[in-house]
Amino acid sequence: MYWRVFLFVACLLAGALAGWFAAFKAGLGHDLTGLLAGALVAAVVWFVVDAIRGAKLLGWLRIGDTSEPAVSSGLWGEISDRARRLLKSRERLTQASDERLQNFLAALQASPNGVVLLDSQMRIEWFNQTASTHFGFEALRDREQHFGNLVRDPGFAAYFAAHDFERDVIMPGRADSATRPVRLAVRLHPYSDGKMLLLSRDITAVEQAEAMRRDFVANVSHEIRTPLTVLAGFVETLQTLSLDEADRQRYLDLMAQQSARMQTLVSDLLTLSRLEGSPPVGSTEWVSAHLLMQQVAQEVQALTTHVVQGSGQPHSIRFEEIGSCDIGGAHSELLSAMANLAGNAVRYTPPGGEIVVRWRQLPDGRGEFSVQDTGPGIAAEHIPRLTERFYRVDSSRSRDTGGTGLGLAIVKHVAQRHGAELKIESTPGKGSRFSLVFPPGRIKAIDPVS
Repeated sequence: MYWRVFLFVACLLAGALAGWFAAFKAGLGHDLTGLLAGALVAAVVWFVVDAIRGAKLLGWLRIGDTSEPAVSSGLWGEISDRARRLLKSRERLTQASDERLQNFLAALQASPNGVVLLDSQMRIEWFNQTASTHFGFEALRDREQHFGNLVRDPGFAAYFAAHDFERDVIMPGRADSATRPVRLAVRLHPYSDGKMLLLSRDITAVEQAEAMRRDFVANVSHEIRTPLTVLAGFVETLQTLSLDEADRQRYLDLMAQQSARMQTLVSDLLTLSRLEGSPPVGSTEWVSAHLLMQQVAQEVQALTTHVVQGSGQPHSIRFEEIGSCDIGGAHSELLSAMANLAGNAVRYTPPGGEIVVRWRQLPDGRGEFSVQDTGPGIAAEHIPRLTERFYRVDSSRSRDTGGTGLGLAIVKHVAQRHGAELKIESTPGKGSRFSLVFPPGRIKAIDPVS
């Protein structure tokens, strides 16, 4: 500042001297008019130059270009340098804040939960991809839209109107359908002057697991209670009544039958428990497909005799084996899965129906075990649920033929442990086809003996 005053005074003195010298040359002698005029001109020049430098600085500030200072010297130069450093500091702070904001939004974007930011009027300010999937939002279309206009669920409307945000509200997701339900748990969290943070979780799997648990307990209780009731009744009859040998033997046979039913149920439950808690099976053990087909044939023959006993009209069962090979996996598990598929065909195909059990190698190196029957068939809506525990299309028919409702659940787990795929094709009134397709890595061809 002192330097600026010194320069201004120096400029005035230089102007005054120049004016005095000009007046002296013009013959005005030592008149002070030239001195004053020179000083005035110098002052005007000073202020004009200073105003130009100030205007240049003002224009630079309006543009906000911090690459280089607008003025490099003097008071305006110092102001320019200080302003430039201040702007750069602000830019760094703004950039750091933007980075933190982007990192925060990226973290919300990666969240497995849906996140929606709502203003005080319930208009959507931002949402992540998970929320977009849950509610069917689109970024360009739905931002600034009222949440209630896009999500018209009565349960959520009542939840919002009650302003009781201490609990979740359960509502269907955008992709909810009768065949594939989607359930969401949604909660609002107020913050900052009436704004809302909405969190959503997909609880479809949790609800399905809970429903399966309830069904499992109910079905196990029912399946065990029924034979126990029969056994208790027969035991009481044997204890209280005097029976002839024929009636006594008939009651004992029925008791043995119900006992075997419970043993089968417990055995299947233990098998399922073991399969679910075990790691995938390696390919170090190789089982002959031909041997498996022979063993399945033996089990099917025994089951056929039991199921159609007294009807006088046995099933027509044909076994076909196309290509000799070994399967990599656990012998007992493979036999259990294949026997279950064949056994289901026997149980559900009316006497006199046709059943084809086939093993073949596919051209791409995979192996396929299939069972095709001419039974009543299965409606399409039942097929996705067939591998659930105790799920039956016709419960009375299954119990009459001795099924436990666990066979296809066992087949599914065996298939998963062996990297195989369980395929189900069925047409009501025409029959069904169940197949296990094994990957090429679990199939080892056997060269025919020359």
